[in-house]
Amino acid sequence: MRSVSIPAHILRHWQLKPTDSSSIDDVRTRIEALLKGEPEVSVVIPAYNEEESILQTLSSLSDSTTLRSVEIIVVDNNSKDATAGLATAAGAKCVRETTQGITPARNRGLREAKGKYILNADADSIYPPYWIDEMVKPLAANDNKVALTYGRFSFIPVGKTGRGTYFFYEYMAEFTRWINKTFREEAVNVYGFNSGFRRLQGLDVDSFNHPAGTNEDGWMALKLRNKGFGKLYCVTKSKALVWTTDRRLQIDGGFWAAIKKRLKRMIG
Repeated sequence: MRSVSIPAHILRHWQLKPTDSSSIDDVRTRIEALLKGEPEVSVVIPAYNEEESILQTLSSLSDSTTLRSVEIIVVDNNSKDATAGLATAAGAKCVRETTQGITPARNRGLREAKGKYILNADADSIYPPYWIDEMVKPLAANDNKVALTYGRFSFIPVGKTGRGTYFFYEYMAEFTRWINKTFREEAVNVYGFNSGFRRLQGLDVDSFNHPAGTNEDGWMALKLRNKGFGKLYCVTKSKALVWTTDRRLQIDGGFWAAIKKRLKRMIG
């Protein structure tokens, strides 16, 4: 079940300010507590000029409820602001990737990771407490049946579109994803800020490298499935629902442009 309003536990992280030193210290303490010896799970976050939101994302991840050992890696992709400093101060492992672009950044994170499982996150998203466990569970339980997990999400408005409008839009988006899974190609439903796979298998299929005109996240899903590592698995539990900003929709022309784009896909 989706929520028309943004839940209080999501807002609590989203409203953090990067200038709040006590919050940074709290996040650091919680992130350090997540790593219990060698990591089993590596959460990888590419970041470029994300000083306004990186702390909120790390704060949400630091509140994860899990018994697994978790490392959090921020890949600073040549940020010109305080992204790297904030990530380090908040307790994340921060590495710099000088080749610009989301694919080199994700590949660097994959190389740096030590965990058996990779979870892909983004620096403008808020993650619920059970996200890590729910995303890893199908991978851990089905070694030869599930190659990649991906999840559902809702929007945090930063543009002019209100949360009520997005509530209905998200259900329409779910319908188009059902069409993709049932009649077309499920891999296009996979987004880089909400997916997971086994690290060694990701390395085995040439990491996130992909042909021109395709996306690194969907192509990774396609490669893992076609290699025979298992099917794609959508995590539908509401306690794993990720909240992400609508800035990509705004970059693509806003809400109505996104509606048109989805309708064209459905018709085509």
